[in-house]
Amino acid sequence: MSDAAQPTAAEVRAAAEAVKAALDRHLEAVERRSGEDDPAVYAAFNELAATAEAYDELLYDAYDEVTPFEIPGDDALPAYAGPEEPSALSVLIRRDYAVAEPQRLLAQAQRVADLDPDVDADLRAGTSGGGKGSAGSRVHTALGVIFEEYEADEIASRHKEFGLVEGDSTLWVAAAEELPDPGEWLSAPFDQPDPQTVVCRFDVSAVFDEDGDDDGDGDDDGDDGDEGGGLDEDDIDDDLEVEGADAGTPEEGEGAGAGRAPGR
Repeated sequence: MSDAAQPTAAEVRAAAEAVKAALDRHLEAVERRSGEDDPAVYAAFNELAATAEAYDELLYDAYDEVTPFEIPGDDALPAYAGPEEPSALSVLIRRDYAVAEPQRLLAQAQRVADLDPDVDADLRAGTSGGGKGSAGSRVHTALGVIFEEYEADEIASRHKEFGLVEGDSTLWVAAAEELPDPGEWLSAPFDQPDPQTVVCRFDVSAVFDEDGDDDGDGDDDGDDGDEGGGLDEDDIDDDLEVEGADAGTPEEGEGAGAGRAPGR
């Protein structure tokens, strides 16, 4: 960065003073809070985070120094401002998986294709896509077969059986005045919802376990996301006929310490 672009000492000092003032206002709001979800506390929290981040950036630009503060990200939900008496709701779920064992996935997909008469005959014959495209030959084809055959919640509870490893997951419950018209959002179903209509959310991530793992013995097998209901392979072998198994996303969130209400 050039000298002309660097902040002046006065600008850095002003940013530091802004942090001090925001810190005082935050403490005052906490001392006077009217309840668990007091909007004044939420506003003071956001102001403190913003001023601290601005100071941290100026300090680094001017002096190549940083603060010891961890500035929160902007993923926290704002205070709820949706309908008081919602008559409809939307449940938004995202679950990430890594394909850890492709051969296991391919074998399971081929087994499904061989046993299920409803699976496309081209997949069973290996002629899908005009070439060798059988369920057990290509990962993307196998994923299509598995997710068409099993409910998403069942896959979540039996992911190891399909050679998958859980990544992060989240569930958002958003309130609404009424249901959208049929087909209204199908062209863009995953557009960001209005965060102020989210009643609650439940997050599951290995990052929530990092602090607790510091005291461990280091023998973790790397499957950090399994606290919320993953099955061991022995359990899977005995339980292959489970259908509609509840993945229990809210319970997963509780297991990982990740359930959050708006503005918390």
